[in-house]
Amino acid sequence: AQEPVALRQRYGETVNGMSLLLARRLVEAGVPFITAFWMEDEKRLAKKCASAGGWDTHGNNFHCLKEDLLPEFDRGFSALIEDLAQKQLLDQTLVMVTSEMGRTPKIGDTRSGGVSGAGRDHWTHCQSVLMAGGGIQGGQTFGTSDRLGEHPKDHPLTPADIAKTVYYAAGIDDLRAVDSQSRPYNLLDEGSAIKQLV
Repeated sequence: AQEPVALRQRYGETVNGMSLLLARRLVEAGVPFITAFWMEDEKRLAKKCASAGGWDTHGNNFHCLKEDLLPEFDRGFSALIEDLAQKQLLDQTLVMVTSEMGRTPKIGDTRSGGVSGAGRDHWTHCQSVLMAGGGIQGGQTFGTSDRLGEHPKDHPLTPADIAKTVYYAAGIDDLRAVDSQSRPYNLLDEGSAIKQLV
């Protein structure tokens, strides 16, 4: 309620929009790590998308994205980036959008009746991650998928590479630590930071 009505409307006065506005307020307060999870709309979208009402579009993929999920995301995410930039906080704040998996490149999830259900199932071979701010140089992509969007073509990455890139953008390049018995260990042995992005 301490934020102007116009700004709340810019984010979208939904649970997800207000979560992103809260994230910006937490950045201002100096909180070093913030996670905003997408709140699913079980009442309105679960049946339409053959899911729990979120990005897990097992059915009606294109309509769920176009009519519901993407407009709310675009509104809130663009407001967050714009707001952080206007408050001179974007350069010091890494914003990342990710998920635990991608979606099948082909329509036809059996849970929604195959091709006629227009759904996409879970797909762990290939997905996209979006990063902005926090030293990331905008306007670029890193890596491509094959022509069907099934598998990485150029610069295949792992979750460890993404994690190390986040650490690197935060100025942490050494993930060695020492346990309570003075034994050294590495918090994350695998992966490499994508230094070309920073």
